[in-house]
Amino acid sequence: MNVLITGASGGIGAELARLFAKDGYNLLLVARRLEKLNELKAELEAEFQIQVTTFAQDLSTIDSAKNVFDFASAQNLSIDILVNNAGFGDFGLFAQSNLQKLQQMIQLNIASLTDLTHYFLPQMISRKKGKILNVASIASFMPGPKMAVYYATKAYVRSFSEALSVELKGTGISVTALCPGPVTTDFWERAEAGSSSLFKHLLFADCKKVARYAYKRLMKGKVLAIPYLSTRFFVLLVKFLPASLVRNLIYAVQK
Repeated sequence: MNVLITGASGGIGAELARLFAKDGYNLLLVARRLEKLNELKAELEAEFQIQVTTFAQDLSTIDSAKNVFDFASAQNLSIDILVNNAGFGDFGLFAQSNLQKLQQMIQLNIASLTDLTHYFLPQMISRKKGKILNVASIASFMPGPKMAVYYATKAYVRSFSEALSVELKGTGISVTALCPGPVTTDFWERAEAGSSSLFKHLLFADCKKVARYAYKRLMKGKVLAIPYLSTRFFVLLVKFLPASLVRNLIYAVQK
């Protein structure tokens, strides 16, 4: 069986690759950094005797998802599990943000994720089995002043995943949305959030633990994967607090 993982060069993507490899899955790993992908390929093939294929592709560009699909087709790789993990954020006031970077974020976090799902889902439907893991965030449950576009993209990912899970009932295909809190990856560095009070006081979750939890929920066919009891409690709390209070609290901690 074959698993496609985007954003596989590090963080949650790389840890998920290790978990799939341990269970004997062959992998198609996609990310921008081919050197990192090939390092992971060498590690996994040596340790687990599986086949790993790598493909360097920046999914923040238009038509990048089609490039991935065409590559997989050319390699005769039938994808059984799709992991849409690639994504990034940007920190700052919307009016002062770089528009090109915001457009790239929307392309990566929303458009490419949607496109990849649309390309590979028909294969799963025809086989009457498959799994999709879309990496959202705890940010998907609330608005995020000073990270407005990022929070909005993750709300899309969760909403899309939940809706798709209903559409696919009875097909043998499950869709899981992973909604972690802050995780120990290079996400925050790329988001340029080091100056915020939020970044200075965050408690970061262990990347390996988050990946293990996501893997278990995916394999059980669960719709939502929210690691850690404290994170699930926070999500529950947000649902009961006045929306205006939530907006202002997030803005206060992200200043």
